[in-house]
Amino acid sequence: MSEIPTSPDLPETSVNLDSVDALSDRSAKTRQLLGMKGADVKNSSIWKIRLQLMKPITWIPLMWGIICGAASSGQYTWTLENFLISAAGLLLAGPLLTGYTQILNDYYDREIDAINEPYRPIPSGAIPLNQVIVQIWVLLLAGLGVAYALDVWAGHGFPTITALAIGGSFLSYIYSAPPLKLKQNGWTGSFALGASYIAIPWWTGHALFGDLNATIVCLTLFYSLSGLGIAIVNDFKSVEAIANWD
Repeated sequence: MSEIPTSPDLPETSVNLDSVDALSDRSAKTRQLLGMKGADVKNSSIWKIRLQLMKPITWIPLMWGIICGAASSGQYTWTLENFLISAAGLLLAGPLLTGYTQILNDYYDREIDAINEPYRPIPSGAIPLNQVIVQIWVLLLAGLGVAYALDVWAGHGFPTITALAIGGSFLSYIYSAPPLKLKQNGWTGSFALGASYIAIPWWTGHALFGDLNATIVCLTLFYSLSGLGIAIVNDFKSVEAIANWD
């Protein structure tokens, strides 16, 4: 029996598995810091896990809404004071109240996530539930405190920004929590999500530097219809998990 000859002309290739693993590890850690799917929760500090729960990648639309609202007020000027106040508004809309919303949603979806995305911090057990509850309350109260401080700075007779913060926080609660859990109610839940991401931060930015009026309210509510698509796409991933859970 003759042997099959080997070809000396074929180039030898090799893959540095250590480099691939290192790249994958860096990608997972970056995803963790941004709160994206595929994040790493193994051997992570509790503070990284807390940040992951707040999903920084989701802060961007709401922070942009604050900027758009400030611009639409027509009264924003480029001064150091206004810049710092705007930064406080971004803190309110992004890390504090969006962070609160994201953790609240994960808390009430923990059973579904245990099926659909078991690697996430809560279903994986990377953070105890009592610590999750404390973080929810800290972010909520800090957000309401910042909102009230902004009202005081703006000289509002009626605390418009505080009222918007309370209303938005309540909307976030009934969107995620039973018995209402608006996210399960199709159009209602989707529009509530769109309004939370678009209208409410826009109103906040506008009220911070100007007078909130009916025209801005109506136009931004109409614009919030674009949030329906975001909500529908987001819900596709949960269909199979909900069916299995039921």
